[in-house]
Amino acid sequence: MSHLAKSYLPLTWILLLPLTTPVLAHNIKVSGNVAATFHIEPNHNPKAGEPSQAWFALTHQGGTIIPLTQCNCKLAVHTEPHQEGEAPVLEPALKSLSTEQYQGIPSAEIIFPKAGEYELEISGKPRVGAKFQPFEFSYTVTVLTGSSSSLQPSVHHDNYVAQKNQTADATQKASSFFPTTLIAIICGIGTLWALRYLRKSR
Repeated sequence: MSHLAKSYLPLTWILLLPLTTPVLAHNIKVSGNVAATFHIEPNHNPKAGEPSQAWFALTHQGGTIIPLTQCNCKLAVHTEPHQEGEAPVLEPALKSLSTEQYQGIPSAEIIFPKAGEYELEISGKPRVGAKFQPFEFSYTVTVLTGSSSSLQPSVHHDNYVAQKNQTADATQKASSFFPTTLIAIICGIGTLWALRYLRKSR
């Protein structure tokens, strides 16, 4: 981590950040002259296999919002524990979001592959014209078991039923085919015997 993100707010930051209840209720960290307010839906309780929306309200010292258009930002998702330099399991694309009092902040839709602990790491550098310092923040998220796992048995059951129906249809077709073939064979044999009898009688 190139810039150590502090998990507490100095007094000057508390005075400069917008003092509203939603802001103070979220997870806020500071790195250099940038503060980040992190939130993930639903209600900081994401579930495996289900879409979750994470957003990062970046604030320049003085209380000015840093929109995604001014930041060359990148988000990486790691399973915990992980080694330094290990490739992330996800790198969701960041999109602009307007929520609460924030306008155009970085956000991403994340679908965690399984339950467990993950680290969300967001880093960024200023684009041309922006004057904040490069930053890097990391947040630990606990992902719960999702409802998608409970749907798996029903999928297997549906596949089993479909295969069973296909087998039954094939058996029914075969059973209807054999009597018809047998009748045709008997009729053919009878015709041959009749022709031979007529020739002998002549």
